[in-house]
Amino acid sequence: MKVTVYPSSLYGTVTAAASKSSMQRALAAALLRKGRTVIHNPGNSNDDLAALDTIQKLGAIVSKTNGSLAIESNGIDPVNDLINCGESGLGIRMFTPIAALSDRKLTVTGSGSLRSRPMDFFDEIFPRLDIFIQSDGGRLPMVIQGPLHPANIEVDGSLSSQFLTGLLMAYAAAGAEDVEISVRGLKSKPYIDLTVKVLKDFGWEVENRNYETFHFGKANTTQWPDREYTVEGDWSGAAFLLIAGAIAGDIEIKGLDVQSTQADKQVLKALMDAGARLSVEENSIKISKGSLRAFHFDANECPDLFPPLVVLASFSEGRSVIEGVNRLTHKESNRALTLQDEFGKMGVKIDLQDDLMFITGKDTVNQATVHSRHDHRIAMACAVAALRADGPVVIDDADAIDKSYPDFYEHLKQLNARVE
Repeated sequence: MKVTVYPSSLYGTVTAAASKSSMQRALAAALLRKGRTVIHNPGNSNDDLAALDTIQKLGAIVSKTNGSLAIESNGIDPVNDLINCGESGLGIRMFTPIAALSDRKLTVTGSGSLRSRPMDFFDEIFPRLDIFIQSDGGRLPMVIQGPLHPANIEVDGSLSSQFLTGLLMAYAAAGAEDVEISVRGLKSKPYIDLTVKVLKDFGWEVENRNYETFHFGKANTTQWPDREYTVEGDWSGAAFLLIAGAIAGDIEIKGLDVQSTQADKQVLKALMDAGARLSVEENSIKISKGSLRAFHFDANECPDLFPPLVVLASFSEGRSVIEGVNRLTHKESNRALTLQDEFGKMGVKIDLQDDLMFITGKDTVNQATVHSRHDHRIAMACAVAALRADGPVVIDDADAIDKSYPDFYEHLKQLNARVE
């Protein structure tokens, strides 16, 4: 699909989409927790739908009522031997340990770029937990067979925190007692904060000891009542709208929790560092166009902010620096090179040096035809940059946004952007 975005001045109000980070963790917890769970404000992205399909294949019964989801579960009880997590990196890394709670032989796979992403973490860890695993040289598909037996282990958290999220959830559901998972080099700590919070919300206690060890004390053996959970607004998607406001608008974003543990809430810090005109209230953020200055931002704990921050830097006077380039290699695309190439088409100079990205700001970017590279965040970044172009920007493979934020273009239109 091609989408054309024209230079536009934004105004109006929009409500943030549901967070897929919160949604997918809630679905996993509802599957693991025996009983009935009602999830309010459910997401509708491709990653959310893949997670919904996964929990049903692992035994959950799902129904829709008044815009919410009702989930009935008796724990892990697979009804299908094939689990397909779509293109969701979190999905594959979180649900694989969860699926391994079963003693049934299962094939776990995915699609698109996920099939080329490294999964050798499981080849290393699963045998230590009495799980059979056979992968394609550390890639998908994987054949696994449990059941997982919690044990004291040490894991490498430097590639992704998502593997740890899956283990924490599986250990909790397995009734781990007086067991620890030790972690070295953990990245993206806020995502682990979110995982621990969701586990607590669903009745499990995991003690985080300075992100170095995670201790499971006495297992929860009480009978849980029915539970309700509301999915948070998504800071990852809203980051694009906030930056759109900073470069081209006078807008208000509702539905974001400023106390959230989501990593991408740090976009507020970057906006303040760049001198954006910003007003933050309890459930509303107002932002408008103003003069922006170059900024220096460490994105090691929130690498998904790279694409929107490149947009912010593109219109900030001077040369901005973003740290954490090494976190971008194994995303939907190699985002460092993709950002350099696609923004280069719009006349933005991006230099890469070791773990640093340098972006030279300008007042207006060039009209161009760009390509999402099948990466949802690249598509959104190009669309926002187009608001301050000297002519229309055409985005090829623009429907890549469906992975995380299918309503993105509609939300831009609600804010008066001209999108065709």
